[in-house]
Amino acid sequence: MARDQMTPIERLTAYNQGNPIDRLPCVPIVGNTAARVIGVKVSELPTSGKLLAQAQIAAYRQFGYDIIRIFTDLYGQAEAMGSVVYYPEDETAYLDKPAITDISQIDRLKPADPYKDGHLPIQLEAMKIAVDEVGKEVSVTGALTGPFTNASFLIGAENLARLVGKNPDAVHRLCRLSLETCLNYAKAIIDIGCTPSLTDPMSSSTIISPQKFKEFSFPYLKELIDYIHSRGKGVTLHICGKTAKVWEQMADAGADCISIDNAASLTEAKEKVGSRLRLMGNVKPSEIMLQGTVADIRLAVLSGVREAYNNPKGYIVASGCSLPTETPFVNIDAMLDAVREIGYPITGEKLNLLEQRWSK
Repeated sequence: MARDQMTPIERLTAYNQGNPIDRLPCVPIVGNTAARVIGVKVSELPTSGKLLAQAQIAAYRQFGYDIIRIFTDLYGQAEAMGSVVYYPEDETAYLDKPAITDISQIDRLKPADPYKDGHLPIQLEAMKIAVDEVGKEVSVTGALTGPFTNASFLIGAENLARLVGKNPDAVHRLCRLSLETCLNYAKAIIDIGCTPSLTDPMSSSTIISPQKFKEFSFPYLKELIDYIHSRGKGVTLHICGKTAKVWEQMADAGADCISIDNAASLTEAKEKVGSRLRLMGNVKPSEIMLQGTVADIRLAVLSGVREAYNNPKGYIVASGCSLPTETPFVNIDAMLDAVREIGYPITGEKLNLLEQRWSK
């Protein structure tokens, strides 16, 4: 398959301006799979900004996708505020102990300094290296966990769920502290030359109701997005799971692009909010990207393109969430190659012909 005719920045700039492009933007959300590209253990990435940058740059150069996302796990901000994170030798980290176990301990918490606390300085170092090395050709983003999700990592998801019903004032105090860390980190990310990329899985309708989203997540998310916009940056927002009931609120919060999980429908998103924001997604990370064949991936990409290529605000081909660490490289190549073969401009007739060919 021929390589690209435009750099990612050239492609996205032209696409944003309605000018000709060679293909749709494509972002297989490569997280810790990048460790495999340079042959290191996943646990090595959070400990070295140089190694993390090397891995993500190498992955970008190998596959040729359109956005680099500096990311190891979702817990960096909470860890910087006192939560304990466990780092398995060769798998993604997970939360071991929240910073507090009871809301009476909230005064122990202080907003994090991203230049000093936890692993955040290492993440920032990786972002700076990536911007300096490849930032003129590809956008470099820094993963930023949303305020409500970060709050859940500070006290534990079960405790937070109970407090939402029993002590809403305490939840707001916790979310406000969480937001202060988010704002500090967003400022640091932008000052380095990156764009924050927001992930807020605990705000999913799979976990909290749309009403609770409006009360406990939306106001802090909006304040964070308003700040990022004030610095001249666009915002991509990913919320895992079922999100159809909060798409309007995600748009109201100011998201410029929403990343759609494979549990949601691109067609429905296009109909509901496609005139307000760009869509991104939603090839299944495990069932298709990890376990599928090259043929499976081509058809999944084509299906997503068929649903959303004519979205009024545009469409980015992407996985529905971060790729599993062991995703085969050939499958990532297959996603990019499918997008390249589809090309641009796109017509229904062309998609039909490709479907006939790829289904054989």
